[in-house]
Amino acid sequence: METDNKTAITTFILLGFGNAPELQIPLFLVFLIIYSLTMAGNIIIIVLVITDHHLHIPMYFFLGNLSCLETLYTSTLLPRMLASFLTGNKTISVWGCFIQLYCFGTIVVAECYLLASMSYDRYLAICRPLQYATLMSRRLCFLLSAVSWLCGITVMTLVMSLMSELKYCGPHEVDHFFCELTPVINLSCSDTTLVTLVGLTVSFIDTVPSFLLTLLSYILIIAAIIRIPSSDGRKKAFSTCSSHLIVVSIFYGSLIFVYALPKKEALREVDKIFSVFYTVLTPLINPLIYSLRNQEVKKALMRAVNKFGISK
Repeated sequence: METDNKTAITTFILLGFGNAPELQIPLFLVFLIIYSLTMAGNIIIIVLVITDHHLHIPMYFFLGNLSCLETLYTSTLLPRMLASFLTGNKTISVWGCFIQLYCFGTIVVAECYLLASMSYDRYLAICRPLQYATLMSRRLCFLLSAVSWLCGITVMTLVMSLMSELKYCGPHEVDHFFCELTPVINLSCSDTTLVTLVGLTVSFIDTVPSFLLTLLSYILIIAAIIRIPSSDGRKKAFSTCSSHLIVVSIFYGSLIFVYALPKKEALREVDKIFSVFYTVLTPLINPLIYSLRNQEVKKALMRAVNKFGISK
């Protein structure tokens, strides 16, 4: 009854990286460069996967989906952050915050499932090569990709339907550079027991099984590679999954560090730094890893460059 008499707030303030005026323009330029490179790198991969028939196989179908996720991922967070650096306006409406949180959560959940699907694809390619074409059919590729997106949408729809029932009476400062679930829930003056429990439950269901499936796939892959008699065979087999293994390690490593870190005042800035790593730098690094370490992607890029040069 007490909360009903309080005035509901309509905006949040994202505290971000502090209020030092001398850092706003340098931070704006740094994140603008990161955003531009991330968008360019991931869009190039999407275009290559669509246009180059050599990449029309399951591995690159999933890679194209991952790049699509990374493009949306970055666009959910960075434009708002760039505007804040440039104008100094750190406010965001409650519903704008909810929309950002919904999009961000959907993409994170979808990426967990997609990385697990990519790991399963590499497991079949290396451990069951004779049955690979039959097992990893085009229909299954589309199904795994659709399920990844559907799980993200379903989970976040459930969470956000509960959050929409919460009341916010103040304070309204979010000590982060984007609307993250826990800090936003903690600002509510309503009873948050149910939404907190649901949030923890779906986070566990969506991250732990997909992580364990990814881990199991690579344990089996490494075991199979070790049994290959020739060093050239081992090297060739490992090269087909090394890029994805690096991406998985970076994504889950930074994610685990952020959410396993004790939520203490002294560690808040460290938490923000590692949040930057998995939300901003990982989408930038992924295209570089795949373009530098994957021969087929490099060849496709060279074919596209040569074709463009000849056409001109």
